[in-house]
Formats: sequence, C-alpha cells, structure tokens
Amino acid sequence: MTVNMIPLSDPDMSQAELDAVSEVLQSSQITTGEAIEAFEEAFARYAGRKYAVAVSSGAMGLMLVLDAYGIGPGDEVITSSHSFREITHAITIRGAFPIFADIDYWSGTLAPDKAERKISEKTKAIVVSNNNGHPAPWTEFRAIADRHKLILIEDSSEAIGSTYKGALVGTFGDCSIFDFSQPGPLVCGDGGMVLTDDIDVAMAIRRHRNHSLDERPSVVVGGAPSYHGSMSNLSATLGLVQLQRLELILERRKRTEYWYYDYVKSFEGIKDPYIGPDVTEVHWFLYAVHLGTRFSRSSRDGIIEDLAKEEIEAAAYSVPLHLQPHYFNLGYRKKDFLVTEKVADRAVVLPFHAHLTEDQIAFIVGSMKDASINIGAGAEITL
Repeated sequence: MTVNMIPLSDPDMSQAELDAVSEVLQSSQITTGEAIEAFEEAFARYAGRKYAVAVSSGAMGLMLVLDAYGIGPGDEVITSSHSFREITHAITIRGAFPIFADIDYWSGTLAPDKAERKISEKTKAIVVSNNNGHPAPWTEFRAIADRHKLILIEDSSEAIGSTYKGALVGTFGDCSIFDFSQPGPLVCGDGGMVLTDDIDVAMAIRRHRNHSLDERPSVVVGGAPSYHGSMSNLSATLGLVQLQRLELILERRKRTEYWYYDYVKSFEGIKDPYIGPDVTEVHWFLYAVHLGTRFSRSSRDGIIEDLAKEEIEAAAYSVPLHLQPHYFNLGYRKKDFLVTEKVADRAVVLPFHAHLTEDQIAFIVGSMKDASINIGAGAEITL
C-alpha cells in the first residue's frame, strides 16, 4: 500500500487511547491486569448481558462457546457460507461439522426457512451472523432454536451498535460473539468478547480460556486444560477507552455513510443499501456495493484492480466458505448455495471509516463509476 492509498479501514483513535496505552506500556502488567476485568464488566453493561468474557479473537470465542456446550465430533452446526470474517473455521477446528444454508438475497444474512430445513438429529446449534452490520431476523431464529431445542449463537463481529426491533445486537443469542480487529468501529488490535446470561456457560468459557494466576501453581488444574485464549491487558485497555468513545465513533462513521448516500445517487438506478423491516439501526462494517447481474466475478475483480490503480483500496466482501479448499474437502461444491454465490461474486467493499473526507468519497464513487462503465459497458450498479 502506498502512502497516498485511501485505505479500506483506518481505526478512530484519540489522545485518550494513546495515553491509556502508554500508561500500560510503562507498567508491569502488559499481558494480564485489571483492565481485562474492567473491559468485561463495561461491555456487559453496554450490551445489557449478565456476563462478558474477553478472548483473544472472535474465532477463539466461538471455539470456547462450542466447548462450553459440549459440541464437538459427531455434532452438526448450521451456519452461513457468506462472511467476511471466517469465524466459522472454529466449528471444524472443534471437530463439529458445519452445515451451510443459503442466505437472504437482500440482507445477506442466513435465511431462517433455509436454515430450518437443514436441521437433523445431529444438529446441536445454529450460528447466525449479522453480516456487514445488518441484523439477522432474530425473532424467527429464536423461534426455530426453541422449537428444535438448539443452541442459538450470535456472531456480531461485524455489527456492533446495530439494533433489531430496538434491541442491540449481542442480546439475541444464547451466546453472542464480538471481534475487535479491523475494520470494525471498536478496534483494539486482536481481541474479542463473548456475552451470555448463563453463569455455568460463562464459567466454562473462562475455565477453558486460560487459568488465572492463583490457579497455575495447582496440581489439579490439568483436569480443565485451557487454550491460553485470553485478551491481553494492553488490548483490554485500548478496548475500554474505545468502548467509552463508541457512540462518537459510530456517529463519525454515520457521517461517512451519509456522504456515500449522496454521491452514489449519480448512478442511474441506484438504491440505498437494503435495511430489513424490523431493523431499527444499522452500523455498516464496510460500505458494500452490489454490482448488477451483467457483471461477473472476473469483472468485479477488474473493478477492484482499477480502483487500486487510482490508489483506492477495495476488496471482495466474501469468498464463500463452501468454495474454499477446506470445505471443498468436506464435500461442498460450486452451485450448492446459489444465492450466496451470486451475492459474493458481485459484492465490492469500499473504504469506510471516520477519517474519510467528502472529497475522497466523491473521488471513490467517481472512480468506481468509471471502472464499472469501462468493464461492464455501462451496466447498472445497485446497492
């Protein structure tokens, strides 16, 4: 990436974060420390959940949740193949089998009816993601999970701050998972958080996450081996300050979103990004543009290359998991999930962060328009 490249993401940091990190770096507690527990307590209050457990990543969070519920070899977990952040890998790492279901074309989230049809006697859980910040239809998924007595796991790694029927994401699953790496609004390097209202599940997650300092000298600790999957004190300190500034950070990103709305109107036939009827607030993870049906995956890639020549970082939103080698080896094939493949082939994410200026967004949209006309011979783009 060149100095003049407009980056896909750029964390919103203030002097408060720099001061807090500097204080930790000058202390004797960089790996472990009080900030971890403070961040957990603050995040639980923010989300309105009883318990929060800080972990090293969202993927580690899902693996610990599966452990806590005893889900592993021989079990099936229903989920989506359409995701930017591949937290789903934790399912196979834990030894369970991922059962993919197709997505809703408009929202990009797992389709409830398609997921329900995948349930078998081996199904133990459903992992549902709030893709790119858009909440999934949680009322339907809660009913499905209750009807079939399944664990409902919410992946909110891309959606902090979004709301469904007035309730924050992170409040719908039996366990909910957040990730705090780029390009999200709350960034603390590597790290994540698991939320739950079940004290037994919270204790099990903590037990397998890592051993506390007072447990480590004990000879009985070996009965519950840990993954050493905790967040560091340094990351927790940064996350705590970011959480305190989260409302401001989200407001600044909204300004960027509104500028995009204004400038994409220069495209004929453009519509605002889809927002479902029960969704009361969306905070986008990245700004996603869906190319028209005249475009192919190769033309999408050509547009991304053209933008790179203009020093604009862009990317495909998703490479479907079922088309990746690991899942291909599990038996999945092309055309297994037609909606997922159609959306993934034509979804481009553009730079989205609080540091973008209006002039830069005008340049990004103009360059995108020129590239699409050049490659697609004037084919429409729809959002």
